[in-house]
Amino acid sequence: GGAGAAMADGDGLVSVDYEVYGKVQGVFFRKYTQGEAKRLGLVGWVQNTSHGTVQGQIQGPAARVRELQEWLKKIGSPQSRISRAEFSNEKKIEALEHKEFQIVK
Repeated sequence: GGAGAAMADGDGLVSVDYEVYGKVQGVFFRKYTQGEAKRLGLVGWVQNTSHGTVQGQIQGPAARVRELQEWLKKIGSPQSRISRAEFSNEKKIEALEHKEFQIVK
């Protein structure tokens, strides 16, 4: 990471897309991600991809989004083996675009 990221005010809302690589399918990764997001009060979605990764979008207060990003990089579900997590399209938003955090089939 570079130092170029300006500090967002702690409760400003952000949206960020993510994709998690590794052994992340068939290990309840989506269910645990949903649970963690709900615990943090975040909204968005999560789904399995056809190429063996898990992807989705997170929206909420910047500090909480950071927490879920760390969780996606390092923790995940108990049986998962995360090799890496990538984040993209991060932007500030005026209002949440999702009502809840859902698992997409």
